[in-house]
Amino acid sequence: MNRLYYGDCLTIMRDKMKLASVDLIYLDPPFNSNREYNAIYKDETGRPLPDQIEAFCDMWTLDEERERSIRHMPILMRESGIDDGVVTFWQTWMNALRNTRPRLLAYLSYMVERLIYMRPILKPTGTLYLHCDPTASHYIKVMLDGVFGHKNFRNEIVWRRTNAKGLATKRLASNHDVILFYGKDAKVSWNPPHEAHDPDYVEKFYRHVEDDTGRRYTLGDLTNPNKNRPNLEYEFLGVRRVWRWTNERMQRAYEEGLVVQSSEGAVPRLKRYLDEQKGRAIDDIWSDIAPVSPRSEGLGYATQKPLALLERIIKASSNEGDVVFDPFCGCATTMEAAQRLNRRWIGIDIAIHAIKRVARIRLGDRCKLVEGHDYTIDGVPKNLEGSRDLWKRDKYHFQKWAVEQVDGFVTTKRTADGGIDGRLYFAVPEKPDLQSMAIEVKGGKNVSIADVRALRGVLDNDQALMAGLIVMDRPGTVKERNFKRFMADAGDLSVMSMQYPRMQLLTVEEILEGVRFVTPSVAGRGTGQENLPLSG
Repeated sequence: MNRLYYGDCLTIMRDKMKLASVDLIYLDPPFNSNREYNAIYKDETGRPLPDQIEAFCDMWTLDEERERSIRHMPILMRESGIDDGVVTFWQTWMNALRNTRPRLLAYLSYMVERLIYMRPILKPTGTLYLHCDPTASHYIKVMLDGVFGHKNFRNEIVWRRTNAKGLATKRLASNHDVILFYGKDAKVSWNPPHEAHDPDYVEKFYRHVEDDTGRRYTLGDLTNPNKNRPNLEYEFLGVRRVWRWTNERMQRAYEEGLVVQSSEGAVPRLKRYLDEQKGRAIDDIWSDIAPVSPRSEGLGYATQKPLALLERIIKASSNEGDVVFDPFCGCATTMEAAQRLNRRWIGIDIAIHAIKRVARIRLGDRCKLVEGHDYTIDGVPKNLEGSRDLWKRDKYHFQKWAVEQVDGFVTTKRTADGGIDGRLYFAVPEKPDLQSMAIEVKGGKNVSIADVRALRGVLDNDQALMAGLIVMDRPGTVKERNFKRFMADAGDLSVMSMQYPRMQLLTVEEILEGVRFVTPSVAGRGTGQENLPLSG
């Protein structure tokens, strides 16, 4: 069954996906991750997120976790069979970037770590298409040469959009993306793509039209370029030549009306019908696919790719029934294209906001698919036991899940210092910007009044108007009473004659039952889907 995963593609590829199980990988990893988050919220609320959301959405910082991954990368590379020369080059290259391009280093290390796991899940005939812009494509190509081998490089495809990104005063306007195409091995699935002939070409070369059928055709040569073929030399319609076909086949084609002799003594020629031709072979410059139309396809993503682009890639490098995988599926254009072309699909996204929109709009409204029947959603705890299991396996990801389940945005910086884990944004009348609730998540059993006091300190010193604490288990009777008494001292937020407690407490069990923090109009709610049930 088709599958949509919520989580980090690294963990899911490593722990849940089988080796040699995928025919085609398409990935469009976001370099400016903040753009996508802002686009989702703006689409649902009409207002962008406040500037400080960058601290929660920008993944590409060279923090302690990234540094640890970079140090471990040579070991991972050697374990994956990557040549020692590539490993040495990687170490030198990363050291050079550390001081000059730290954000780029963070991005490249993140991508290499995941590309290493993508290669083994591809079938021997599988292919990978990595979509990026020219600011990073040359760096990524070097990485792909190291992971997949330069001999398995197929094409650098240039997709020319019909509108430039913007006018540049001291350089040419940027108007294309790069798609790097690699095979896993020498023999890959391949269906050469074609496009319709240009109308001027048709008028010039297919100028003949059959009176009875209206079919356009051109006349092709029937003589053999190899003149040393005595078995194919004979006289046909009064003309002696070395022909391409045997006499019997030529006679049969003539009787079927496919061989034409314009006049007595003229060399017979073959009808080639326009509607039987594949069209013009596609090269590596794609200028015939327009960007996404907001009216027909747009889901609010700043970098959303058109269906036609994905359909071309999927048709070229897979067949019906094959498995198409997108590890950064975002708004799931890949999933819809695969579904339309009768392929099976797997998609992964690390944001619950994206998963909800994909399930509701892309898979439900557009593709008419039903969860549980046509596809499954995996990786989202559906009960308290599953939540505890996630906490044991990955505390950061548990915090992320809890924040996003209540419609908040999570910080991507992994820390264990009890800081803010996320923010929930809401609208307040007469304030042009969205306001926020600071959210802290505690999955362990030893939640104390000190944690509540620390959150109150955040509320007093932060820009947030409210603060919320999420705990795995409901505190004991005495502890809960002390928590609520302390929280009540923080007072209420008054909005349009409504009172909202400035500090609030939620348990994971309540969240799973659909309970949410009580706030003014939360950005992203109001669609009737804020508590969309997700299985997995």
